[in-house]
Amino acid sequence: MRAIRGLWRWRRNPLCRATDLAEAWVALAALVLILLVAPVAGSLVTGAAQDALQRAVRAQHEERHKVSAIVVRKLDRSPLDADPETSTGRDLRTRVVAGWTAPDGTPRQEPVLASLKDPQRGDRFPLWTDRHGRVVARPLDSATASTHAVLAGLGAALLAGGLVEGGRRLIVWRMVHRRYAGWDQAWEKAGPDWGRTGTGC
Repeated sequence: MRAIRGLWRWRRNPLCRATDLAEAWVALAALVLILLVAPVAGSLVTGAAQDALQRAVRAQHEERHKVSAIVVRKLDRSPLDADPETSTGRDLRTRVVAGWTAPDGTPRQEPVLASLKDPQRGDRFPLWTDRHGRVVARPLDSATASTHAVLAGLGAALLAGGLVEGGRRLIVWRMVHRRYAGWDQAWEKAGPDWGRTGTGC
């Protein structure tokens, strides 16, 4: 940004070197690219991710079904289960043997995790299954999918901006490297005569 601010002040300054102007123009071009490319990249990725995720949401809601399961009996806590004092919301679910009817009419009974604090025989709780009655994860909802799409777009915009800035730094590094190489060559030419001017040697 300092190079950009200095571009206008230095444009006719006799002390301004061509490389200073070049670096300022590179910085200005990088800023313009970031302002143009990053939003476009973010928008394109957000749109693509939104379409893909919303299709996944529709597919999951078509393939997964919410059924009402009935507790048959409560299972003892597994030794591998989390400590009740440090358990999270997911860990608060209880292992039970439950029975339910699959969407295709098949009766099923197997151990599952119930969203009940103290399940008793006959208690009902919701369960997500496929059409054959196999337990599956809850389908993704539209709002969560949109949030993921926005985050993907934001990440793409940041990545695009980072790539442009990385390119700018690489170009400036090469310009500075060439400048130093030119100084080294000039020094090698002037070095043998350094300090002899006016000595008559």
